[in-house]
Amino acid sequence: MKSSLENFQKDVQSFTLMTLFSVPILGKNTYTDYPEFLGKIQSLNKKFPSKKSHFGFKELKALGHVVSGLSLGIDKNKVAAVILRPMPQNKKRIQSLLGFSGYYRLHIRDFASIARPLSKLCDKDTVFEMSVDRIRAFESLRQALTTAPPLLMPNFKLPFKLYIDTSGDGMGAALHQFQIINDKPVEGPICFISRQIKPTAARYWASQMESLCIVWASEKLNYFLERCVSEVITDCTAAK
Repeated sequence: MKSSLENFQKDVQSFTLMTLFSVPILGKNTYTDYPEFLGKIQSLNKKFPSKKSHFGFKELKALGHVVSGLSLGIDKNKVAAVILRPMPQNKKRIQSLLGFSGYYRLHIRDFASIARPLSKLCDKDTVFEMSVDRIRAFESLRQALTTAPPLLMPNFKLPFKLYIDTSGDGMGAALHQFQIINDKPVEGPICFISRQIKPTAARYWASQMESLCIVWASEKLNYFLERCVSEVITDCTAAK
C-alpha cells in the first residue's frame, strides 16, 4: 500500500501544486490540463469520491486547512474550538492538546521548544502540576496556533532560504522563499520544522549544535533543497 501511494504521488506530481496528507491539490493548471490528469488517475486504477472532489475553486477547506493557489493556512474555525477550552487539568487533556497542535507543527516556529514543558509533563513518572513554565508553554502554544502564518506554496524554479536556530531546549529550521505575489516581492515561510535536543547533544558546543541542526534540517527538507540552489542562514559565526 505504501509503495502504491508513493508511485501514485510521483505520477501525478507534474499536475499538483502540493499533496496534503495524501490528498492531491491541483494548482495553477488550466482547465485543459484536467483531462490529462484524470486520464492518469484512470490509468493507475485510482478513484476519487465525487462528493469530495472540487474543481475550479480559488480556495477550499481540506483536513483542517485552508488551501489556495498561493498558500496553505490553518482553518481558524477548527482552532477556535480548542483555543476556547479551559486550561488542561490532567495528562489526558495535555496529550490531546499536544496531538492537536502537533498536527499544525509545520506552521509553528520552534514548536518542539514551545511544547517541551508540556511534553515532559506527560512522562510516565511525572506528577501532574501546572507550574509557571507549563502555564507559559500552554499560553504560548495557544498564541502560536492563532497567529500562525499561512505557508507559501513552494516554487521549485526559485531558490529557497533555510534559517537555522538552536537553543538549550531544541533545534529548529524555517524554510523560506521569495515569491512575487500581487506584483510585489514577498518572502514567506514554506514550512517550519523543529525537534527537542537529545541528552547526548545537549553537551555540544554552540557551533557543533548549529552544525548538527544544519545537517538534520537539510536531510529533513531534502525534497525541497535538492531541486534548486538554496541558501543556509545561521547566526553562529563558527558554523558559517
